[in-house]
Amino acid sequence: MNIVVLNGSPKGNYSITLQTVLYIQKHFPKDQFNIIHVGQQLKQIESDFTECIEAINEADLVLFCYPVYTFIAPYQLHRFIELLKEKTTNFKNKFATQITTSKHFYDVTAHNYIEDNCADFKFKYIKGLSADMDDLLTSKGQLQAIKFFNYVRFCVEKNIYDAPIVPERKQLPIYIPRLPNVEKSRKFDTVIVTNMEDSDENLENMIFDFRAVYPHQSRIINIAKYPFSGGCLGCFHCATSGSCIYKDGFDTFLREKIQSASAIVYAFSIKDHSMGASFKQYDDRQFCNGHRTVTMGMPMGYIISGAYSTESNLKTIIEGRCEVGHNFLSGVATDESNPIEGLTILAEKMAYALEHKLLLPQNFLGVGGSKIFRDLIYTMRGLMKEDHRFYKKHNFYDFPQKKKGVMIKMNFIGSLLAIPSLQKKMGSKMNDAILKPYQKVLNER
Repeated sequence: MNIVVLNGSPKGNYSITLQTVLYIQKHFPKDQFNIIHVGQQLKQIESDFTECIEAINEADLVLFCYPVYTFIAPYQLHRFIELLKEKTTNFKNKFATQITTSKHFYDVTAHNYIEDNCADFKFKYIKGLSADMDDLLTSKGQLQAIKFFNYVRFCVEKNIYDAPIVPERKQLPIYIPRLPNVEKSRKFDTVIVTNMEDSDENLENMIFDFRAVYPHQSRIINIAKYPFSGGCLGCFHCATSGSCIYKDGFDTFLREKIQSASAIVYAFSIKDHSMGASFKQYDDRQFCNGHRTVTMGMPMGYIISGAYSTESNLKTIIEGRCEVGHNFLSGVATDESNPIEGLTILAEKMAYALEHKLLLPQNFLGVGGSKIFRDLIYTMRGLMKEDHRFYKKHNFYDFPQKKKGVMIKMNFIGSLLAIPSLQKKMGSKMNDAILKPYQKVLNER
């Protein structure tokens, strides 16, 4: 079998994810592996895409290989997919799958992103492998990698694949600004971060109307015009110092011009099932803050142009970002259906959230993601020193083993319930005991 490996890691040969591919290559010597470092060699590929197109056309299987960066794939792979779609969107007779490494922080949304784009390319998609960064160092992880590729080979030989579901996308009507301009308060500073291009007419008009009806001052930052030196390199230079290895000043710009605001609204046109490659570059470069939720408590909102109702994975990403970051999601306004109402509600909810410092408890998307980061930072605190200081300061190390009083209490109750005579005697009194502290709260004046 002829396999082209699209390595999306900016580290090239030093990619941890690539080592899993090399391990598979070693155990399947009859298969041909053509590895292209699309992440590391992005600038060369942007100027000449010939080799990539030829390699994909000659392959039986396209293998996307990348580390998970900020909910999805790295910016470099995003940009590669954009470039590939400019050349063709039809690889109808080719199979595709993916291998990622991560600590399983939203690896599912990363895989869904690639799967959705594989559907656009008409690839015959085979479910991918999501490995922990350390899996290949264990016999279990090595066996899983071999079993995965045996399964992939089986699917290719039997022509078995996941049938893509491509929702119908209707042409969106032109949105014309029409909301009245209300008087502005200077009490709160709201920044609208966008990657708007000249062709994003609907997006520009929705931003105009949101600013008109929003009762506080706002300003626009177009990151598409920021002079980035490049995407995140995953070099961990910022882990100890908090500063980025690039000298383009983005880390200072981010902290002083964006994260200093009272609220943030993100505005973009849906592209390739995401916020677009330029926004992904911005997101990845925010790793200069490491895993520190420096904007927690800040309300967030979204203005989106495109068929948002068909993008279930993007919806999860947007909600997950707010939940993990401890931000109140004030709403998502789109031009897909009744944008006037959506923009008005977004403005009203964000203003209310600011006035009342609204922040609700995290749901599973936030709690689960936060626990993964908590365990990661504690384990790697010797390297991620800035993150460790931040987590200690905000009491994020809420390990269950610290709750000794609760554990002693549960052991005691468990011992009592293990005695049949006592269990029968307690009967419904157990419910009364459980509710007692809640009744105390309800009876307080």
